[in-house]
Amino acid sequence: MPRISIAIFWATAMALAAPAATTLARMDLGHLAAAAKVIVRAKCLGGESRWEHGEIWTETRFAALEAFKGQPPAEFTTRLLGGRVGAIESLVDAVPRFQAGEEVILFLVPSSGGDYTIAAWKEGTFRVRRGIAGHALVTQDIAAQVLYDRRTREFHASGVRRMPLTAFRTLMRQLAREPSGSRPTPPLGARP
Repeated sequence: MPRISIAIFWATAMALAAPAATTLARMDLGHLAAAAKVIVRAKCLGGESRWEHGEIWTETRFAALEAFKGQPPAEFTTRLLGGRVGAIESLVDAVPRFQAGEEVILFLVPSSGGDYTIAAWKEGTFRVRRGIAGHALVTQDIAAQVLYDRRTREFHASGVRRMPLTAFRTLMRQLAREPSGSRPTPPLGARP
């Protein structure tokens, strides 16, 4: 009888200790644009992490450079779970992190605290980098993630990758003109 109790104890302990996982559906660019109240190209000014109710949260400040949707303030703050306080770091998968000085495009949703969160976290985060010729190129944070497509039974990477900023601007204007769901958006890996 004691062996059965020990086995039940360990099975219960292992089940409780197993990490929980959340599976999220991938959003195409049209759905991201519809979910966001503000879409903005911005420059990161810096951030600060702090403890709140037993969790670490990071507030990052940005200066708006160009609005694709909505009216962002000249400076705004995003608030996301995770970050580093002292020697303790909290990493949350799919939550983007930013460096002061970098240029990004963010799909934002206002929060009740007067700041913003990012729609679909890394899916709603795009980095703007300069190519060899100095042209601005846009890459979505999830562009390198490989997913399995059950319909085609193949693995593939999707997401905006190295799209010229001018083409991204045109795509954003198209999405802003059309009501959500009126037409499918091109695959995220495709170039318009």
